[in-house]
Amino acid sequence: MITVTGRRRWTEEIGRYAPFVLVIAIAAAGIGLIFAYHWRIGSGLIGGSLLVAAGLRALLPEKQLGLIALRRKFTDIVLYGGLGFLIVLVAATIIGGPFDH
Repeated sequence: MITVTGRRRWTEEIGRYAPFVLVIAIAAAGIGLIFAYHWRIGSGLIGGSLLVAAGLRALLPEKQLGLIALRRKFTDIVLYGGLGFLIVLVAATIIGGPFDH
């Protein structure tokens, strides 16, 4: 909860969600590229955003992670990293696309 006790408290709350905003921004860029028919690059960015989330979860303390820290640390790292790796792998290995003939 954001309190009105001072500027420092407000900036701490904003800083707490900065890693989450970074991950969402990368994923949103990927979704935008998918909508622009650059599905391979967009999918790679979505997978990359999950890899970034795994890295941030491994490196930053829990109080600075905001909504990235959902489960135990090990579980988050394995799930974010594994799913991110698989999405990047699929994006890199599939030839063609839904609109190729």
